[in-house]
Amino acid sequence: MSVRPVVLATSLAVVAALSLTACGGSSDAAESATCPGGRIRFGVEPFEDPAKLTPAAEVLADALGESLDCEVELTVTEDYSAEVLAMENGKLDIAMFGPLGYVFASGRAKAEAVASFGDGKGKVSSYTAGIWVPKESAVKSVGDLKGHSLALASVGSTSGDALPRQAMLDAGLKKDDVKVNYAGGHPEALLALAKGTVDAAEVNSQQLASATAAGTFDPSGFRKVWGSDPIPNDPITVRGSLDAEFKKAVTDALLKLPSDKVGKIGALLDVDPPAPLIAVDKSTYQPLFDLAAALNLTEKDV
Repeated sequence: MSVRPVVLATSLAVVAALSLTACGGSSDAAESATCPGGRIRFGVEPFEDPAKLTPAAEVLADALGESLDCEVELTVTEDYSAEVLAMENGKLDIAMFGPLGYVFASGRAKAEAVASFGDGKGKVSSYTAGIWVPKESAVKSVGDLKGHSLALASVGSTSGDALPRQAMLDAGLKKDDVKVNYAGGHPEALLALAKGTVDAAEVNSQQLASATAAGTFDPSGFRKVWGSDPIPNDPITVRGSLDAEFKKAVTDALLKLPSDKVGKIGALLDVDPPAPLIAVDKSTYQPLFDLAAALNLTEKDV
């Protein structure tokens, strides 16, 4: 993930270059309404190290391709803006967005949320944003960040940008009160905190779980000074301009995938135990639409 969104033309080139074939389809599938043009182009936001994310996403893409008897091309995009732009320009048929990315994709690309990661009880799984400091830090609350440095993940990230910025506004902090550094991703923000190059950092619950399990972060040496309300996990969306029959087929196939085909990428979102995807729609993410409005965010912000 980049610190700032890259030039859009470059982003599209990267999208094309990163495409991976996940599952082969037959010549008959090429003529099917559920396999337009003989392939389905599936984009995934870069919320984790691509070395971990790509193989996890491939498991889901392979299973979807088998279910629909259609070639699925998987793309892990360079940043949030690249994915939104790719769907807007018809380069992606389905895409997994972060909650805030979906807000803008809904407007620009007519993306329709159809499925997300279940918690095993038939509800949408969730995660939280957080701001952490070293255990011995004098910072006890968001308001105490004045005059300190804060590492955020990436511009346009829900938990790694928008929600921490809203927390600072709620605490009465002004734009220049805190030295904000965009680290380039959730792992990078956490690393900046662990190395002591910043006074505080956003650490969402997904990254916390992943880094703790990997042994790259010991939370006992740090404190959380702020946490958000639960955020519904990432939606998988379908481009709204596509045929209704195709959208229904993709939705049905996603919702019927077994837990083991969803669990690997779900684990990167701190979904444990593995569970099938469940149906969602725009109303599931209304709090994120409200957040974007409260912060006066536009697509330029992502």
